[in-house]
Amino acid sequence: MTNDRPKNRMKSNLHNNDNITAPKFPLGETAFGVSQLGVKTIILADGLFPSSEQVQNLLKKAETIVCCDGAAQKLLDFGIEPQYIVGDLDSLSEEFKQRFAQKIIQNTDQETNDLTKAVEFCISKNWKQVAILGATGLREDHTLGNISLLCNYKKQLDEVVMISDFGIFTPIFETTIFKSFPEQQVSVFSLDPETKLTFKGLKYPVVNQFFTSWWQGTLNAALGDSFEIVLHNKGAIIVYTAF
Repeated sequence: MTNDRPKNRMKSNLHNNDNITAPKFPLGETAFGVSQLGVKTIILADGLFPSSEQVQNLLKKAETIVCCDGAAQKLLDFGIEPQYIVGDLDSLSEEFKQRFAQKIIQNTDQETNDLTKAVEFCISKNWKQVAILGATGLREDHTLGNISLLCNYKKQLDEVVMISDFGIFTPIFETTIFKSFPEQQVSVFSLDPETKLTFKGLKYPVVNQFFTSWWQGTLNAALGDSFEIVLHNKGAIIVYTAF
């Protein structure tokens, strides 16, 4: 996709295919929000705390919340006691650490960030469907790092998404159909420039194209109630769908 985007639209040609794997979360129900997202385990990162009511409701309804270090204080300020606190604990006061000593899993490994430590903790508990909140906002380098790690996490989890106040990031490794609504904003990020992609059901069509830079797949839009991202070969893709 270039700045001179084609004006013609690719007609949606979505059909059942044994080679297509849709996300296991009921992402179709999130096309207009996240209120019915089937998430039991949430990792709350220490970025910008969710301000959207629909995202905050996920925290209120979650069975398990794993906090990354300082996110535990933010969750407590929101009115929910943290269940698990993972990280090197450099963002928490001594008083807080003493109060929640039984819920702390300290990991001082400096080769990974606290979000990765929280994911590894979930894996150790066999919690394989995870939604990550609070991983964007604040410092942009942290945001980019967290988003780029999604495909790493996808290799270890059955399903993982990252949810902000504005939309959902979903990593995929194979051709995938997403439910959507007309004019829903969609961006596609290819982490491997050797991956050949085709988009179906999006306003700006892409056919057998390689993306060598992250911006090239951004600012597209759904034409109807579903769209398809086709991977013609091995690759790691992150799809962003706005609420």
